[in-house]
Amino acid sequence: MALLGTIVNSLAIIVGSVIGMFLNRIPDRMKTTILQGLGMAVFVIGLSMALKTAYADGYDLFYVIASLVFGGLLGEMLDIEGKLHALGRFIERKMSKFGNGKVSEAFVFSSLVYCVGAMAIVGSLQSGLEGNHKILYTKAMLDGFSGIFFTSAMGIGIALSAIPVFLYQGSIALMAGLLASVLSSQVISVMSGCGGLLIMGIALNVLEIKKINVGNLLPAIFFAGIIKWIAMNWGY
Repeated sequence: MALLGTIVNSLAIIVGSVIGMFLNRIPDRMKTTILQGLGMAVFVIGLSMALKTAYADGYDLFYVIASLVFGGLLGEMLDIEGKLHALGRFIERKMSKFGNGKVSEAFVFSSLVYCVGAMAIVGSLQSGLEGNHKILYTKAMLDGFSGIFFTSAMGIGIALSAIPVFLYQGSIALMAGLLASVLSSQVISVMSGCGGLLIMGIALNVLEIKKINVGNLLPAIFFAGIIKWIAMNWGY
């Protein structure tokens, strides 16, 4: 079953979030400290992803920069950030009895952290091509445990990231035969590097250092893959 690993991963996020809700009663002072610690950890994760791409190939960093420009332009035209926050506010009103967390912020934060890494792409390809779900099972365990702490600090919005995780990884798994020839290790590396920069942006938002419209930069991840694939076919 091609979607088994993705289903387990999505359920792990939900279960972790439910457990995290029981820890939601910790004092605000402790929540702030936990959130700051998580923000710094996420920043380091994003930085390590970005640096791997920067040192992999002289042109790869240029591809990432170009993708941020084109992705940012498209994201601003579509106003992805605004739509995400509108959706978050709507869900927050419907789920107000579960807490007063910033649903849209938590949703964008966790969706990026859970989706943009190489494990999501490689694991989904392996699930679709070979029926081997070991990578996604490992990712599920990591996402589930992190979901406990994310939810305790940021609220139930973390659980909603199970939806984009399911759609994103499930789509890759179902189309693995077609995508395998396109999503080479080099393309995945550039996409992960671009995703790393977006994760760093999310961390800066969480730490309240600088407000960055990360939602409007989401298309950059796909532009990074497209630009790298085109460059490879042109011999660069």
